[in-house]
Amino acid sequence: MDYECDSTLAELKKRFPAGALVELVKMEDGDSPPMGAKGEVLHVDALGTVHVLWETGSTLGIVPSVDEIRLVSEAQGGGNG
Repeated sequence: MDYECDSTLAELKKRFPAGALVELVKMEDGDSPPMGAKGEVLHVDALGTVHVLWETGSTLGIVPSVDEIRLVSEAQGGGNG
């Protein structure tokens, strides 16, 4: 995906708003949290990386074109920075 496209980036931010709970499905990184780990979305940056605070304490970001997460629950009243 081309995250430089404003509409694509906006869709990504809408899908994964700050405060949303996500679950790790796949990550192409040797230092990744275990598959199935849950975390809270911190924000989506200008490049489309979804920054997550994982339950393991890691803050490794998700690159949607490579990694995969699924939405577990919507944000609890937060915005997206």
